[in-house]
Amino acid sequence: MAKDKRPSVKNEEQYEALRDQGLSKEKSARIANSDSSTTGKKGGKSPKYEEWTKEVLYSKAKEVGIENRSKMSKKELIEALRNH
Repeated sequence: MAKDKRPSVKNEEQYEALRDQGLSKEKSARIANSDSSTTGKKGGKSPKYEEWTKEVLYSKAKEVGIENRSKMSKKELIEALRNH
């Protein structure tokens, strides 16, 4: 995705509200495109990041495109994933 292009979104109003709150284009689109029946619910079937190994956290960070991940500690990887 080009830096100047906005991602495709299902819920335009929600996307714009999230952008106004300061969320990234990527995160706003991800939330606006999520199934409305799960939006706002916390918790899931995955274990907490703290229970993941650093190697698994690194792989997930790579998958979602977090930069400078090779220099991050486990704690920094967790923080980066939560804020991505």
